[in-house]
Amino acid sequence: MRVLVVEDYAPLARSVQQGLREAGYAVDGASDGEEGLALAESTPYDAVVLDLMLPRIDGLTVLARLRARGHGAAVLILTARDGVSDRVKGLDGGADDYLLKPFAFEELLARLRAVIRRRYPASGNTIRIADLEIDTAARSVRRAGEGITLSGREYALLEYLARRRGQIVTRSEIWDHLYDFAADPSSNVVDVYVGYLRRKVDQAHAVKLLKTHRGIGYSLGDAE
Repeated sequence: MRVLVVEDYAPLARSVQQGLREAGYAVDGASDGEEGLALAESTPYDAVVLDLMLPRIDGLTVLARLRARGHGAAVLILTARDGVSDRVKGLDGGADDYLLKPFAFEELLARLRAVIRRRYPASGNTIRIADLEIDTAARSVRRAGEGITLSGREYALLEYLARRRGQIVTRSEIWDHLYDFAADPSSNVVDVYVGYLRRKVDQAHAVKLLKTHRGIGYSLGDAE
């Protein structure tokens, strides 16, 4: 999943971005509202972590413009403003959740997982495809009852394909959702990670769930 962090306090921005990357997210950052709005409008983010008190354009204005233009990313407001009226304005303006500073990073991760789950509806925390089970809260994977150990990036790819189960997902869509601007789009990293997943998820099983659609992309489960 790809996340945009819009935060002008550099130490906090670096900390949040690094923590999200270590959790398996692709992360881009913006230090003011104008830059954040431009990035959000040009990139298909799954979620935006948005401060309210930003230079150039404030967070509520960024949120309002995104929603007015039909941008569907989940928005988690992250701010020191603790007044009820501020929370109401943010939620009424289209935010999905609201987290006050200071905060525990584990809570930020939990809230981020929750708002992303709402963007890709599933039954509870578990996604099931045949005998494959993905627990999105615990970020754990089992097939035929056996646990599968995945890296953060492998898990992110599997969860994204699972949330798009039955659909053919193009390489460019995978790139847009799983890799940030620091990555080299000319590399074959998508194919490499699909190969890693195929060995871990499918190799030991007669029924293959991860399918390649030559010249188009990949699907998990039967493509529609």
